[in-house]
Amino acid sequence: MIAVFCPVMKNRFSFRFMLICMAAISVLACSEPEQVDVLVVGGGASGVTAGIQSARMGVKTMIVEETPWLGGMLTAAGVSCVDGNYLMQSGIFGEFADSLAARYGGADVLKSGWVSNISFDPQIGQEIFTNMTEACGDILEVRREAYMTSVESVEDDWIVCFRGADGRRFKVKADVLIDATELGDVAKACGVEYRIGMEASSQTGEDIAPAESNDVIQDLTYVAFLKDYGPDADMTIDMPEGYDPSVFADCAQNELSSEVSETGQTIWSPQMMITYGKTPGGRYMINWPIYGNDYYVNSIEMTRNERIQAYEKARNFTLCFVYFIQTQLAMKNLGLADDVFPTEDSLPFIPYHRESRRIVGEAFLTMNDVADPFSSENAYYRTGIAVGDYAVDHHHFRHPDCKSLPDLEFYPVPSFNVPMGVMIPEQNDVEDLIVAEKSVSVSNLINGATRLQPVVMQLGQAAGALAATACKDGRNVKSVKVRQVQRVLLKAGCYIMPYLDLPKDHRHFKALQRIGATGLLRGEGRNVGWANQTWFRAGDPLLAEDIFVNDFYNGPLGIGEGEVSVGQLLGILRGIGAPVPVSSQEDWWNKLGLTDYDHARTVTRLEAAVVIDATVDLFNMFNVDYDGNLRR
Repeated sequence: MIAVFCPVMKNRFSFRFMLICMAAISVLACSEPEQVDVLVVGGGASGVTAGIQSARMGVKTMIVEETPWLGGMLTAAGVSCVDGNYLMQSGIFGEFADSLAARYGGADVLKSGWVSNISFDPQIGQEIFTNMTEACGDILEVRREAYMTSVESVEDDWIVCFRGADGRRFKVKADVLIDATELGDVAKACGVEYRIGMEASSQTGEDIAPAESNDVIQDLTYVAFLKDYGPDADMTIDMPEGYDPSVFADCAQNELSSEVSETGQTIWSPQMMITYGKTPGGRYMINWPIYGNDYYVNSIEMTRNERIQAYEKARNFTLCFVYFIQTQLAMKNLGLADDVFPTEDSLPFIPYHRESRRIVGEAFLTMNDVADPFSSENAYYRTGIAVGDYAVDHHHFRHPDCKSLPDLEFYPVPSFNVPMGVMIPEQNDVEDLIVAEKSVSVSNLINGATRLQPVVMQLGQAAGALAATACKDGRNVKSVKVRQVQRVLLKAGCYIMPYLDLPKDHRHFKALQRIGATGLLRGEGRNVGWANQTWFRAGDPLLAEDIFVNDFYNGPLGIGEGEVSVGQLLGILRGIGAPVPVSSQEDWWNKLGLTDYDHARTVTRLEAAVVIDATVDLFNMFNVDYDGNLRR
């Protein structure tokens, strides 16, 4: 069953003593610590963006990554077909997508496989991430092929010891520590409480959650990349140990497959399966979820050596699938690509982890919060630092009891934002630690949507913004205001609300985002097939009943019901003391970037957002706490 894990010793002094006792040799072997402001452990999808954002804010930052590559699941794990956020290319994720388009010759070229609108070859992604970090200059240092051996808190600093591939150890002292590891290992080592597995519906209020909690996590995948070596080539690998073709029988149509799989899944043609993740470079990403190379193992609480052994079995399972493709599907001309990963077996450096520890944070995002954000108990939508639009996607085909688990394949929800509080441990005895990647404080169910590449990259950027803000202000992480971080993110071209109405380069994008984050005017979430959307309804007429003013103003608006005119809106604003001119209103209107001034016509929701943002500035007038409650 699911459990909340918490070390016996929770206070920093006791925990530090425990670490010293357990890892004395390792710590003593380290050199004198190097000093940085922000230390990011893990250079994966969130770690690389955290480091870049922190460095761009002028804060001395270091990223330490266990593999030779930056980018994590996007590169080192080979999941180079991006899921979602095609219309919300926020912040550094958008920069990365633009760099890919420039590298390949246009955004349309990235639509090479049918599973994604943004596909690329992993080595290209790694090069782009490397270029982005190098562009930060000396203020950002990247250390590769090193893993954490210990962490301790000394006064107001974190001291982390690492071991490199050459066996050498080094120590880093930092004001703020960011856990961007694949499985939340830093958070555990720092004594943070966390959850593993599925919560019961009684714990989260999620109707589709199981009646009883469990420790089941999603399948992981060791991705493979194949390429066509020509029609006459025979690239068939040696039969892997333990090969059993029946395990893959229903992955695609073949002489062993059923007409319909026992789980009711469509059995695709071999060609559809192979081209699922075709890259612009003509390679084939093999990350096939239907009786393909997904593999169940819960390695979260394993030791480092135990994980290595478990992942070897996952690698072998993928090689079995490759052998099945080459022999049973008669595709011997497709061989393991020899020009992607510089590994002995041509497979990625790490497996693709879909699930991790999930910390107990200052906010706890559930399916219900995403499904109906404006009616939720907490106004988390006001505190957004990342946005997503992919469906809730869980992989459990390879779990022995998969039929007993909730059916969560593409469960429909609107697009959503992720609250800042999910990155911050709730407990007061752990300070200046920020958690990113897939280890944030969300329910198991909604992790199926927050785990995807664009969201994780945004979480990392937000973590970097939070860490750098704390360092620059000389403050504790928990004392940094939500609005401070949101302002930084908006300046960096990020979304804080998942509204599709305006592109991020539109003049009024930030005003719409800010007003949306106050809750004065609220959007509408929709699920359209696989497309999860939320719209501000920018061009719709403003209705009096659409103005949720009670949180901000106790007096009557005096406009009745129905459509609100331009004149009525300006009159309301003057009535509460906003700086709306009495004369030359058309000139003032035009200077705001608005057109078609007419005192008598109905004002649109976007026009209202722009005018209110410019005159009242509700976004900056009220701070919000982690739950979204307004604070002056």
